[in-house]
Amino acid sequence: MKIKPLTCLLLLSSVSVVANEPVKKQPNVFIAISDDQSFAHTSFNGCTFINTPAFDKVAQEGICFTNCIAGSPGCAPSRSTLVTGRFHWQNEQAGQHASHWPAKYASIVDEFAANGYDTGRTGKGVGPFKYGAPYREFDAAGKSNDVILYGKNSKDERTASGISNKNYYENFKSFINNRDQQKPFFFWFGGHEPHRVFEEGSWKRMGKKLKDVVVPDFLPNTNIIKGDLLDYAVEIEWFDTHLQKMLELMEAEGELDNTIVIITADNGMAFPRAKANCFEYGVHVPLAIRYPKEYPGNRKVDDVVSFADIAPTIFEACNIKPQKMLPMSGESIAHILASKKEGRIDKKRDYVFSGRERHSCSRYKNLGYPQRAIRSEQYLLIWNQRPERWPAGAPMRLTKKGGEECHPLYGVDEKGKHTSEWAFTDVDAAPSKSFLVEQKGKYPELFEKSYGKRGEFELYDIKRDPYCLNNLIDVTEYSVVLKRMKQALMSQLKKTKDPRVVGPDKELFDSYPRYSKMRYFPKPDWMN
Repeated sequence: MKIKPLTCLLLLSSVSVVANEPVKKQPNVFIAISDDQSFAHTSFNGCTFINTPAFDKVAQEGICFTNCIAGSPGCAPSRSTLVTGRFHWQNEQAGQHASHWPAKYASIVDEFAANGYDTGRTGKGVGPFKYGAPYREFDAAGKSNDVILYGKNSKDERTASGISNKNYYENFKSFINNRDQQKPFFFWFGGHEPHRVFEEGSWKRMGKKLKDVVVPDFLPNTNIIKGDLLDYAVEIEWFDTHLQKMLELMEAEGELDNTIVIITADNGMAFPRAKANCFEYGVHVPLAIRYPKEYPGNRKVDDVVSFADIAPTIFEACNIKPQKMLPMSGESIAHILASKKEGRIDKKRDYVFSGRERHSCSRYKNLGYPQRAIRSEQYLLIWNQRPERWPAGAPMRLTKKGGEECHPLYGVDEKGKHTSEWAFTDVDAAPSKSFLVEQKGKYPELFEKSYGKRGEFELYDIKRDPYCLNNLIDVTEYSVVLKRMKQALMSQLKKTKDPRVVGPDKELFDSYPRYSKMRYFPKPDWMN
């Protein structure tokens, strides 16, 4: 068939227009996650003793979420939720702490790699878990790029001795310099900070002041507690310093505005009644997201969001339909990010969910302290499923055959260092932990709230009581709220087939192997 000259001209013109149209570049994804940082502890959120300019930049230029709830108050199950879009109770061993990761639980990094992304990681991934055959081959946050270490092949500039020797920024820079420039990238920056152990007194060298510290009401307002919080602040600022340099590098490379930047923490601070608890300071974490091409910035959003929502959100933003991962339980918040509104945006988002099983080895035969929690914008309901157990760990452990022994100095070893090897081992070794036990006679109510047993249900009005000290479970005027939240929690646990609720083995989580340190405890009275 002969093509007429005019038809030919139109065809060429059409091809030319298509060829000259700018190709929409696939966005990069950059996730930065600190280790044990509560929601209140950024300068953007008004903290008076911590300076976080990098977080503040992302929060100011992007969207700051005021009600982000982590997957769990412990690192491994919480990160499991983030990378699978599934609640930790749906992930079998991969939702536990220090168990193994079955190969069937694919993660976001697998999907990004399968969709042409260059993937990389520095620092802590999704752990602690046992990886390698016959389980998942490598970390669920991706393969590590950590080849540059402080004191080995880079100058040691660390501000405290408890800080990781990984040079996060230089490892990220190496990834950026050696990546395939034709591909978008997915990168995971997992700081080991501010996880315990802190260098005690490091705050003095950094010029910090006790008078600037605001102590949460669930801790004694003393200089020992304030100093411990300032050592915690030093480590948060170290994480933020590396984050800032990474943001500057992406900007210099012309990639920052084409990158979905997500900054958060895996769970709350490692202090009594915070980490390993479903209270506000255990599961409420900072979250800021920046992507100026699609998401209007300079906004604070009050919608409740969950770690389970992050995976479906970034898949939608990157137009990826996951093929390897199991069905997700989270819901995309891309419509909230794309909105121009502030405050409460999606009126249908009433609740988010979290929970825990085992944390450390802290009870007889490695039993956990199972909790499930439901959080609205105003209320928090916690279900302590085994209230006969000690929430912070047993008050003593079997250290000598045939006898019980609790260290006489309440957590200080013969060298004067704080240790967890004595009691309440679900609370990390710390000056704050030791002080509260040593001074329990002076602070009996705070001691009991951190270390004592609890009722099956706890209800808190977190707008009036952000420190979760006033349990409203028996207050008549809250009975309607309680009933509604209990029903919503049970409905979600049944829907997501939580073994603790639907079985068939309701004690399944306590049967999984643990590959981290094991301790030995005497048989508790309630089992006799």
